[in-house]
Amino acid sequence: MEAIEGINNLSYALDTFYFLVTGTLVIWMAAVVATNINKRSDSFCYSGISGFFFQMLFVATAMSTILLLKMKKWLAGHSWRPAPGGTHTSLYSGLVVALLAGLPTLAFGQEAAAAAAEAVPTLDSGDTAWMLTSTALVLFMTIPGLALFYAGMVRSKNVLSVMVQCFAITALITILWVVYGYSLAFGDGGSMQQWIGGLGKSFMNGVGVDSLSGTIPETVFSMFQLTFAIITPALVVGAFAERMKFSAMLWFMGLWVTFVYAPIAHWVWGGGWLGDMGVLDFAGGTVVHINAGVAALVAALMLGKRKGYPKTTMAPNNMVLTVVGASMLWVGWFGFNAGSELAADGTAGMAMAVTQIATAAAALSWMFFEWMSHGKPSALGLASGAVAGLVAITPASGFVGPIGALAIGVAAGVGCYIAAVKVKRVLGYDDSLDCFGVHAIGGIIGAMLTGVFVSKGLGGVGFAEGVTMGAQIGKQFVGVMVTIIYTGIVSFIILKVVDVVIGLRVTEEQETEGLDIALHDERGYNL
Repeated sequence: MEAIEGINNLSYALDTFYFLVTGTLVIWMAAVVATNINKRSDSFCYSGISGFFFQMLFVATAMSTILLLKMKKWLAGHSWRPAPGGTHTSLYSGLVVALLAGLPTLAFGQEAAAAAAEAVPTLDSGDTAWMLTSTALVLFMTIPGLALFYAGMVRSKNVLSVMVQCFAITALITILWVVYGYSLAFGDGGSMQQWIGGLGKSFMNGVGVDSLSGTIPETVFSMFQLTFAIITPALVVGAFAERMKFSAMLWFMGLWVTFVYAPIAHWVWGGGWLGDMGVLDFAGGTVVHINAGVAALVAALMLGKRKGYPKTTMAPNNMVLTVVGASMLWVGWFGFNAGSELAADGTAGMAMAVTQIATAAAALSWMFFEWMSHGKPSALGLASGAVAGLVAITPASGFVGPIGALAIGVAAGVGCYIAAVKVKRVLGYDDSLDCFGVHAIGGIIGAMLTGVFVSKGLGGVGFAEGVTMGAQIGKQFVGVMVTIIYTGIVSFIILKVVDVVIGLRVTEEQETEGLDIALHDERGYNL
């Protein structure tokens, strides 16, 4: 009799185990349904970690059921007989245990679903509105801002040519960006991710109405990045103004964006090796300004000096246009720097503040330095100083505070003045509108000082964990040098190829006549 009672107890224990697992499974299913239903369009109720545990419990339940049936067969069906009252109590206790075991499961399912919901990007209307505005502001920097800024500084016979170049670059780069540029800069490069993006997003494949990049539509993100890809080559126009063929300019810009801008943008912002190494470039010190400035110097050297330079006077034709253009650049730069946060938050607010502070500091420092050197402050100097400050604060804008902005602005104003006025005169190269002196030098100053003023002790956001000031400055130096070397070499190769195929420079007669008439058969002024 004792043996039979032991067999009965074992059978009821198996029943209890079965109900325990089954009850847990039922509660788990209820939790998954309650927390995940309507989360997906196909109403599939378990995925990710929820799906994993659901499947494990299903397997465990199936195995326990098979084991239970095998044991029941071996026990000759004892467990199906009416059970004593005490045993029923054990059975009901098992059900209670199953329910209690299911409660933590329900809670865990809710927590897992909440964590999954947090991980899934959701559109933020405030961020989206700000990024739509920023995109328009950065495009406004090129057309008409940069176009007017450059147009006022050239001679009257070339005023239209530089505006046409900026306008044509805007159209050309837009098409290239859609076809493959965005994909190369921000696409998934697979095994080559450290170096270049893939072609998975060519022709904006997968960039639809519902696709997101963080909290904004990917369409907005891609267009915002497009405006950076537009203004970077447009800056280079300032180095070869008044002497480059229009056709050669188009070929050079298309190839340069493909083989120089897209890779460097990917290295820093698209998941490439410079960004992974910890190089800080919030809005384009290396990607935009050093990149454009170095390419500008290479272009100026390869094309040679303008006819009559430096003996012939080549004064700006219309400083009103230049000051208006500089003013537009100043305003548009808030979209450039504050927009690079890709959100409407405190970092964007600080980026806007330091942009204003650094620009003002650089404009004044250039003006006073020029005043001491030449006896009078000039409108061109004030405008150029403002642009130098805008350039230098660009890489630092999301990382430094007001103290850093003041220091970077003063350093940029003085440093860029020396490079654009003193050093250029000594070395004798003809960088027509000082693209190298302002953008490359300003970008280098800003990039290096970012490594200093990111320090919390100097009002910045602080270094990454385990990184010292010396280490960060070293990272910044690597980013600067890599950009200079890569851009210099590849820009030289592209220019050489274009020169061999179609030639870079206009004829001497065309240069004398002016590019407005010679290349476009139009005049900027009909007075």
